[in-house]
Amino acid sequence: MKKILTLAIAALFVALPLSVKADGGEELDAGSMIIGHVTDAHSWHLFDYSTRDENGKVVEHPVAIPLPVILWNDGHLDVFMSSKFHHGHKAYKGYALVGGGLTKEEVVCVDAEGNPVMDAEGNVVKPLDFSITKTSAAIMIAVVLLIVIIFIARNGYKKRPNQAPKGLQSLVEYLVVFVRDDIVRPMIGEKHYKKYLPYLLTLFFFIFFCNVLGLIPIFPAGANISGSLAVTATLAIVTFLITNISGNRHYWTDIFNTPGVPAWLKVFPLMPLVELVGVFTKPIVLMIRLFANMTAGHIVILGFIVIIYIMSQLFGTMVGGAVSVVSVFFCVFISLLECLVAYLQAFVFTMLSALYIGMAVEEPQHGEPSTAE
Repeated sequence: MKKILTLAIAALFVALPLSVKADGGEELDAGSMIIGHVTDAHSWHLFDYSTRDENGKVVEHPVAIPLPVILWNDGHLDVFMSSKFHHGHKAYKGYALVGGGLTKEEVVCVDAEGNPVMDAEGNVVKPLDFSITKTSAAIMIAVVLLIVIIFIARNGYKKRPNQAPKGLQSLVEYLVVFVRDDIVRPMIGEKHYKKYLPYLLTLFFFIFFCNVLGLIPIFPAGANISGSLAVTATLAIVTFLITNISGNRHYWTDIFNTPGVPAWLKVFPLMPLVELVGVFTKPIVLMIRLFANMTAGHIVILGFIVIIYIMSQLFGTMVGGAVSVVSVFFCVFISLLECLVAYLQAFVFTMLSALYIGMAVEEPQHGEPSTAE
């Protein structure tokens, strides 16, 4: 009980300055704040601080790490840092940063007065955007950190050959053995599992590591990598390609000549159509499941934090401070739950990928009639 009371008091003192800011500032746009934190951006936002101008009005000053903006427009390449946009308040080299919050942040072409340039059909002209966004930068950081961790574990085996692992080496070995013996080998089979083990290990470690980094709210972590459809779609497409390229004759025969189905359903052809649609819906399910689960957790946590600001604006600082105790408690609870979800989603994505690959390379059991006959 004493520890719980100490945590509550600490949460109160942490939340009070946040409540004062919300009470003394402008009305909070909760939706824009939440969505803005879980979507991609051209800079890495760290925090805001407030000052008052000569008229006593509160002025917000965002602090962010600028990222490279790489644009291809009308046959020429433009490269500069996102700080040139001044957080979307200024245009630069005929470009402007628009959106953010509830709308997608993107770069558009503007004229000398800062108005969007329209094409003949009345659409806003946009350059091809190859910028290193927050998600792209976070992926690079995650990959570098993951490589460092794997090399540390590898060097442990070199320095201590034929000895029991310890420290970080123990965790890496446990996860590798778990993925190999409890996911890949049972799903794909003894004959083929070694061929696909490197990909599935990479898949598991990448998703798990990105999920964990997304739960840490300070730089260089805090980016919602697994909550980006582009990332989850890319992983799902890779699994889709490996599965169907690896598919043997038995796999494709079962799709277009499904065994145990009445002949009239094959002639129609209803079942082959259903099976073929299933080939494309499997990666879509992989993509959406990972995206939805990781994004939902971040939104729930941010929602509890936003409640502190809203209650401060409606009922004053003291009420906001009191509510913050409950909000912080639930934030801690959801964060612990998200730690479990981070592991489970990596496990489920890897398991289903191994299952799909296993179905593609599976061969008829001994004595089973061939569906090709």
